[in-house]
Amino acid sequence: MTMLSRVADRLYWMSRYLERAENTARFTSAYTHLILDLPRGTELGGWQVLVDILDAEPVFKKHYRVFNEQNVLRFLIADLNNFSSINYAIKAARENVRTTRDVLPEETWEHVNELHIMCKDMAEKSVGRRHRYEFLEQIISRCQMINGLLMTTLCRDHPHRFIKLGHLMERADMTTRIVDVGAGAILERENNNPAEDTLLWSSMLQSLSAISAYRQKIGPLVEPDPAVNFIFKEQTLPRTVAFCLKGILEELQPLKNNETAIGIAESALRKLTRFDVKKKSYEELHQFIDQFQIYLCDLDDAITNTWFLPIPTEPQEA
Repeated sequence: MTMLSRVADRLYWMSRYLERAENTARFTSAYTHLILDLPRGTELGGWQVLVDILDAEPVFKKHYRVFNEQNVLRFLIADLNNFSSINYAIKAARENVRTTRDVLPEETWEHVNELHIMCKDMAEKSVGRRHRYEFLEQIISRCQMINGLLMTTLCRDHPHRFIKLGHLMERADMTTRIVDVGAGAILERENNNPAEDTLLWSSMLQSLSAISAYRQKIGPLVEPDPAVNFIFKEQTLPRTVAFCLKGILEELQPLKNNETAIGIAESALRKLTRFDVKKKSYEELHQFIDQFQIYLCDLDDAITNTWFLPIPTEPQEA
């Protein structure tokens, strides 16, 4: 099967934006619940932690002065100036679906358009606590429904392949960001309390939808080193970095001119296989994640340059 590069590009980014909206809704909901559950006086970096996950502090400071609950939640949920906000991600996903409807299941446009209308109507109203949880749950469940529709009705050809690549790339990126910022916020507190630590690490796993799997595989007590190793290296859970990388390699194999992208993905997987968080300081963990983020950026560039950009033509002699 052949496909126009611009169609592949839009399918890839449709998938990334849907995954971004879902992940942002997950960690926003988990953190809001955590703030309410923590004992008064617990230090955790405040609401700025959520902005740091998206590495969006410069954009935030252009429009807001204070990292308080209302400003941060408006930035994450409703602000169209923030390319990582739920509202922007859903709007961008809709535009990509609109221009690729002929290669997607017929119901896709209807569901994504309904999600966009709901988000546009409710995003600003959901900044406050009254409607926030219901809105975030709607985003998560509707994104899951759309992804389920795509994964169960598409032929396993190029449209499915580029949708899956976008989905896995975004998930790997968001997972490493959440672990990096979450672990830093927990480990760099001045006064550590074992009971609070367990709650904090459990909340981080909850934000990744990995708490149940962790308890089944590792045990009921959530501890720092096993939790981080689990999120990075567990190969049977779709939310982990190792699972995402293996999936990316599987989707790259049937594509032509895949040598560069496969080489980067294999290097990242080897680095991940050698990684062990035991006896590592947070600075060493942070350095590892920074290096891993570079792999993901290089892999995204390789996918873009190989399959999305038009092939340059040789100039004709006069």
